[in-house]
Amino acid sequence: MLKSKILMVALIVTVMIAGGIAFAGTYSDALTQKVMTIKADGEGGKDMPVSLPGVNLINGADAHKMWKDKKAVFLDARTKTQFDTEKVTGAELFTADDFINNPAMADKLDKNKAYVLYCNGVKCWRSTAVAMILAEHFGFKNVYWYRDGFPDWKKSGYSVE
Repeated sequence: MLKSKILMVALIVTVMIAGGIAFAGTYSDALTQKVMTIKADGEGGKDMPVSLPGVNLINGADAHKMWKDKKAVFLDARTKTQFDTEKVTGAELFTADDFINNPAMADKLDKNKAYVLYCNGVKCWRSTAVAMILAEHFGFKNVYWYRDGFPDWKKSGYSVE
């Protein structure tokens, strides 16, 4: 019994280390450090930064105008469960956790399109990380970060599904 528990713990640790190495090997050390810091801050309840290099910060009114005018694709960086429960009408699921471990997800995006990234507001790290990776690592120029995110969208009475 004890031996099987030890093996299980060893397996879990190995998977966690391998996941970290896969992430670290995919992106530059500097970007990896930034993303891990953002994630730790978010999980610790800290507000996300008020700006990101190479990323356009937008407020709810600007996001709604882009949505209404169909000027951008909305990418929801929250978890699948949250997305399936309620989202910005027409938004596409683009979870941060999946993207961090599978950078090939960026291949499905068109660099010529505009993307609005959102998640659960100013303390949510997910849209922050995705926006940062798209701009810094993949060179996307039309990345818009809706820092106030879904809570602000919903509170404003904008369309949800």
